[in-house]
This record gives sequence, C-alpha cells and structure tokens, in this order.
Amino acid sequence: MGIKSRVIGAFAKRTRRIIEYDAHHAVQHQQDTFKELIHRGTSTQFGKEHGFNLISDHKTFSAQVPIRDYEEVRPYIDQIIKGEENVLWPGKPLYFAKTSGTTSGVKYIPITRESIPNHIGNARNALFNITARLKLKNLFDGKLLFLSGSPELEEMGGIPTGRLSGIVNHWFPSWLRTNQMPAYDTNCIEDWETKVDRIARETLNQDMRVISGIPPWVQMYYERVLELSGKKTIMEVFPNFQLFVYGGVNFEPYRSQLERLTGGPINSLETYPASEGFIAFQDLDTAADGLLLQCHSGIFFEFVPVSELNSIHPIRLTLPEVEIGIDYALIITTNAGLWAYNIGDTIEFVSLDPPRIKVTGRIKHFISAFGEHVIAKEVEESLRLTVLKNPCLINEFTVAPQVNPGDGQKPYHEWWIEFGQEPVNMKTFAADLDQAMVEQNLYYEDLIDGKILQPLIVRALPPGSFSMYMQSIGKLGGQNKVPRLGNDRAIADVLEQYLPVS
Repeated sequence: MGIKSRVIGAFAKRTRRIIEYDAHHAVQHQQDTFKELIHRGTSTQFGKEHGFNLISDHKTFSAQVPIRDYEEVRPYIDQIIKGEENVLWPGKPLYFAKTSGTTSGVKYIPITRESIPNHIGNARNALFNITARLKLKNLFDGKLLFLSGSPELEEMGGIPTGRLSGIVNHWFPSWLRTNQMPAYDTNCIEDWETKVDRIARETLNQDMRVISGIPPWVQMYYERVLELSGKKTIMEVFPNFQLFVYGGVNFEPYRSQLERLTGGPINSLETYPASEGFIAFQDLDTAADGLLLQCHSGIFFEFVPVSELNSIHPIRLTLPEVEIGIDYALIITTNAGLWAYNIGDTIEFVSLDPPRIKVTGRIKHFISAFGEHVIAKEVEESLRLTVLKNPCLINEFTVAPQVNPGDGQKPYHEWWIEFGQEPVNMKTFAADLDQAMVEQNLYYEDLIDGKILQPLIVRALPPGSFSMYMQSIGKLGGQNKVPRLGNDRAIADVLEQYLPVS
C-alpha cells in the first residue's frame, strides 16, 4: 500500500466514526442547524421581511416563512444578479449553480462560502466512509476519474456561474490533484462525444481505481475505452478498478449493461447531490438500505406529506416527526440562503435512527432516465411550437424513455402520439419536435449534442388508442387524465399493442 493510501486510510476510518456518531445525533444537529440559520439570516432582507427576529422555534418559522419553489424565490435571485447584497444570505453568493428549471427555464442557485463545505465535505466523507467500510485497499494510489461538466465558468451579475459539477472541480483537494482525471483542458471540451473520446484516450493506459459519473455517461465512456483497447471488459483494461460512484438517475436500468461492460459487479457508491445542496449518501455496503440524510452540514430539513403539498397550510414535519414508508416532499433551508425551498423531489424514510431515505421521484410527472429532468411544461410547449410549424391535429400523447433500444442504437425519448390528422411530413415533424425540446431543456440539449441520446422518435397511434388504454386500466372518463410523461415504460409498453401492423 502506498503512502497516500495509508494516510488517507487512517482519515477514512476516523471519518467513518464521525459519520456514525453524527447519524445517531441527527435530531440534535438539526435543532442546532435551525438556530444557526435563523441567527445568520436575521440581518438579511429576507429575514427582515419574514420577522426572523421573532422566530424561536419551528412552529413560528413555518407560520412566517411559506414554502417556495424557484419561481417564488426568483425575484430575490434577480436582485442579487443586479448587484444587491444581504438579500437571502449575508453578503453575496460565491457562485451561481446553473441548472434546468421547472417553469422558468434556467435556474441560478446560490452557493455561498458557508455552503461550499456541504458540497465538498459530503462528497469527501462519502468516499472516505465507503473506503473504510468496504476496506478498499490502495484506492488512492492510482487514478480517479470524474466525468463532469466543464469547469469553465461564466458570470451572472459579476458572480461566477456554471454547472455544479464544474464548480466543484475548482475545489478538488490539492492532495488528490495528481490522481484526478481527466486533464483540465480535456474537461473543458463542450462537445460530449469529442470529450469522451479524449478522456478514453487519456485514461486508456492509466491505473484507474475510481470512476464517477451519471450512468449513461459512464456507459458511453466504457464503450469507447473497449473500442480503443480491443478488450472485452473494463476490468481487463483497468484491473485495479475498485469503485464506481454515481448519482442523479436511477441506476437499475443501467446495471445489467454496465456490469456486462465491466465484466461483473463492482463496488459502488450512490450519492444524492443537488445544486441546492448535497442531501444524502450511501453509508452502508450497498444502497439497498437507503442513503444517510446529511443533518450536520448546513441544511435544515422539513418533510411535507405529498398529499398535503397543495394545501393552503400544509403539514410541515421535522425529523423527529416523520414515519417510515410515507412519501414526503423534501423542503430545505440552507446556509446558501434558500428558505423553506421545495426542491421538487419526493423521498421516503427506510430508517429513522439513523435517518436513511430513498428518493421516490419528483412531485410532478417527469422524465429523468438520463439526468435530463424533463417536465410536462417542456413537452407541452415543444409540441405546441411544432404543431405551429407542421399543421396537424393531436388527440392525445405521452412520452417515455427508451433506455435499451437494442440493435446497437442509442437511447432516445419516445413520443406516443394519437393524431386526429397527421402532419404532411412525419420526419420533419419529429425533427422540429426534437429541436424544440433542445431549446426547452438544457440537459436534453447536452445529451443530444453529446450523442448520449439519439433524436426523439415519434410513434403514431390510430384514433381511439388512448381511450382503449384508459379503459384497460379502469380510468376511462371522469376527470382521469393520461400522464403527459413518465420515467418508465409502464404506459408505452401497453400502447405498443395499438400500433398499426406494418
């Protein structure tokens, strides 16, 4: 074992003990975090508007600070972009994390000097903890690959702005810089296909120990490495490969394909990072037992039963009040200046002491099989714009991901459309629809430009298909509606039987 792995190994064991201690003192940590956040926020514009000087407990906080989504926070963000200080948090943000929005297009999420440790520290702790727990040897004596967005930043209102993964790249610890891959210049390449090829060539003869990234991106990297090497499995190319780190999308649809490419199962670490904060990570041997909620890193959590979310005064629970097996909307208050912020995810607890969760979905229908977070508004607007260019009549539609199309094809979004009158040229219609989606969703654009996804495919259904589908599930008539999109193929697989026989 090399010197670096021995030294880090000692820190990893200590980190694991701290994580275990914190996990069983989560309620106290949450109480302390709440008090500190209110104290720091009292002098801000937001704090003055919401009477923070009068808030002493969660009951008062929930009465004075309503739950907000990004659209409701946006006016404060706009003030910060215009140069105002002490708006949501003392001073100005250190960065804006740029991410796809829901109803607002691109979102700009503040990251402050105080919140950076949440992102960086939790990523480090997750890696150290799994190293100690699985007794991984020599992990830090080789190379660590992080497939991420470009670290090049732009400015928004004088504040450095970019993808979270790119921002985090600037905080990579100096003691691991010699282990880090790819090279900085390679990481700045915008074209994803070119970038993956360069990364594959850079890493081909390196001693890779850790590979981290969103599963579909990693799959594309594996395939390119094998093509260049002429080998059959990744383990043949990288015999010391020990750990796969992932987050952002459900791993299960990719598991069989990735294990085929690697040559069998490999140790993995699931994380739950978001631009708004690093929420949780896998602290046990596998992710099957849930992800440990990070209650001691600058975030105060509230949990709203999904059934209550649209109430005028929804029930807002704190950590000691939650139960196992109930879907909750996750609400966060952070030291980046987000107050009772609805991040749009739903979770359920699989353990209370310590608090472990699993992500159960988004509050609304969505597609994020590849990390794109496509929502109903985006598909509806894309279709509207396409119909303006290609006159036709549409009775009903839904959208589903096709993760494993077979025959060597790349994955794609599959649009199931029941036309009352078809467009003159279906190929033009599909191309215009794909371009509209590129313009609607930042992450979809990245996936198309990077050739991780091929352009969407339209399946034209005959009139009456959706009525037959709704009848088959006992939801024909009344106020029952066909979901515009889903993150699985539950609807698509049924609709397939209604396709015209060619």
